[in-house]
Amino acid sequence: MRIVTEKHLSLYELNSLVRDAIETVMPNEYWVEAELSEAKEWGGHCYLDLIEKDERSNTPIARASARCWKNTWMLLRPHFERVTGQRLHAGMKVLLKVYAQFHENYGFSWVVTDIDPTYTMGDMARKRQEIIRQLKEEGVFDLQKELSLPMFAQRIAVISSANAAGYGDFCHQLADNAYGYQFHTQLFPAVMQGEGVEQSVIAALNSIYHQTDTSHPSSLTSPSSSLTSPFDCVVIIRGGGATSDLSGFDTLALAENVANFPLPIITGIGHDRDESVLDMVSFMRVKTPTAAAAFLIDHLRKVDERISDARDAVVSYVQHRMQLEKLRLDRLSSQIPVLFSVVKTRQQARLDMLFNKLVMAQSQHIEHRRLRLESCFASLQTSARRRLMQEQHRLELLAQRAEAVNPERLLSRGYSITLHNGRAVRDAAALRAGDEIETRLEKGIIKSKVYE
Repeated sequence: MRIVTEKHLSLYELNSLVRDAIETVMPNEYWVEAELSEAKEWGGHCYLDLIEKDERSNTPIARASARCWKNTWMLLRPHFERVTGQRLHAGMKVLLKVYAQFHENYGFSWVVTDIDPTYTMGDMARKRQEIIRQLKEEGVFDLQKELSLPMFAQRIAVISSANAAGYGDFCHQLADNAYGYQFHTQLFPAVMQGEGVEQSVIAALNSIYHQTDTSHPSSLTSPSSSLTSPFDCVVIIRGGGATSDLSGFDTLALAENVANFPLPIITGIGHDRDESVLDMVSFMRVKTPTAAAAFLIDHLRKVDERISDARDAVVSYVQHRMQLEKLRLDRLSSQIPVLFSVVKTRQQARLDMLFNKLVMAQSQHIEHRRLRLESCFASLQTSARRRLMQEQHRLELLAQRAEAVNPERLLSRGYSITLHNGRAVRDAAALRAGDEIETRLEKGIIKSKVYE
């Protein structure tokens, strides 16, 4: 066992030596660039975890703790948030003025005496420009601008905090508009400040999309497709809250979702100093929720005016056209007697000409028929005489034949004819016993009775 004979130090004494060495070697203040890995307030003080990452591998290469005491922090925080519009949060790059402090009980830390907000502004601007550049490379930056707000945009999907005063103001202004227009709103609740903004708003957009997609299959296909949707547009509004909570609207994921959404999106997230990336890619950006309501009301008012103007133009055109037609009818009516007289004279002359032609044609036709009748009559006489002579000759021949077969001539030659019931008997078998028969001779008739 080795026995230590040198004079040894207590931990407090050792830490005191370290403190003295640091205060001697590093008595000055230094401006340092760093990224915040954590930032929190406690008891009015601000506690920061600083980190530096390798630019190529994004691997941490340095870490340190820093703190800003309450009396300094109460002065630095309002100025920083007013200039940048954001609170200190993880992932933010900052330029801090610090000095080294080593406390015997709490160890080493950097004490913050100043923060340069312009450096953070520059970094935020660089991030924003990078997001914008990426959106333009993807070809989605202006997709919302290519959409058109329906003429009668009255069915509104609203993304907002349910209890936000701005949401209430938005609904009241729509309901109490001076023109009596009817709007129908449906709220899709979302977190509108802090780190949960991005995911919450994206979830609300997905809810709107899927509700439409469920009601109307295959209706939401692309921004240029024809939609059949229960909503005409989407309004993203944020009423109240600090401008330092707007960092959630400057993210690539949210901007891509909004840019690719198939319905027009109107933003009114309530900060006048600068446009967020969300504002840039949306269909229309207004300053406040009430301005969003005013925009929708004014849009419908303009449509109403266009309809009224079109109605007045149609009425004016019809009236003008009716006046022109009335003048035209009056002019035509004044010309009718003259035109009628001319037409009547022409038609009368035409009728006379047609009548003369008809009389002449009828006379010619009658004369032609008369000549044809005379010809037919002459031909008929000749044919009738010839036919009469032919028939007379034929009758003479028939008379001669009839005379040749006259029974009386046969009787005169010694023949007789036996009759039964007025008919000549040709077959004796046709007679029965008791039948009475007549026998005609040249001179006289003999009646007989058949016995056998």
